[in-house]
Amino acid sequence: MCWHCYHNRIFPWALDLACGLPMVGRMRQKVVPLAWGRVLEVGLGTGLNMPYYDPARVTRITGLDPALELQPRARRRIEASGLDVELLALSAERIPRPDASFDTVLVTYSLCTIPDPLAALREMRRVLAPGGSLLFCEHSRAPDAAVARWQDRLQGLWGPLAGGCHLNRDIPALLHAAGLHCPQLHTGYLPGPKPWTFHCWGQAYPA
Repeated sequence: MCWHCYHNRIFPWALDLACGLPMVGRMRQKVVPLAWGRVLEVGLGTGLNMPYYDPARVTRITGLDPALELQPRARRRIEASGLDVELLALSAERIPRPDASFDTVLVTYSLCTIPDPLAALREMRRVLAPGGSLLFCEHSRAPDAAVARWQDRLQGLWGPLAGGCHLNRDIPALLHAAGLHCPQLHTGYLPGPKPWTFHCWGQAYPA
C-alpha cells in the first residue's frame, strides 16, 4: 500500500482506535469536563473529546487541527454532541484569533505531533483571557532514564507511522518554557508498555 493511502485511509482509523481506548477515555474525563466559556480545542482530531464536554459550561468551541482527513469522523461526533463547534484546518503555531479570545484552551494528545510545540504553547498562552486556563492531558518523556532511552530509540520508527508523534517530548518542560505554570501537575504511567504510557495532565496558567 502506498504511503498516501496509509496516511489518508489507514492512519485515521488507527488513530481513532488507539486514542479511543477506554483507559485514554478515562484520562480525557479528568480534564475535558473542566472546560468552560469560549473554548479553543487544539488538535481536535477525530472529535473524541466531544462526549466529555459539559454543555452547561461551554458557550462555543473552536477546534483547530490541520489534518483534513480526520474531519469526517470529527463532524459526526460534533453533530451527535449538539455543541456549537467551528473547525479550523490549521496548526497551532499561529492561531488566527486576537489576544485573550478564549476562557479555556484544551489540548489532549496533540502536543506530541505539533511541529513546533513551544511556539504553539506560546500562542495558546496569548489567546487565553484573564482568569482562563490551559487544560492538558498528554503522554510525555518518562522520568525513568531506561524508559526515556527506549523512547529515543523507538522514535525514528514510531514517528512516521504515528503521524509525526514524538514519544520523547518533555511536556512539563515545554509548558514552563512557554511561560505557563502548573500548580496541579499530575503524572503517572497508564497500563501498557512504558515508552508509550507515561502521562501528565492538569491545568496551566500564564506565569
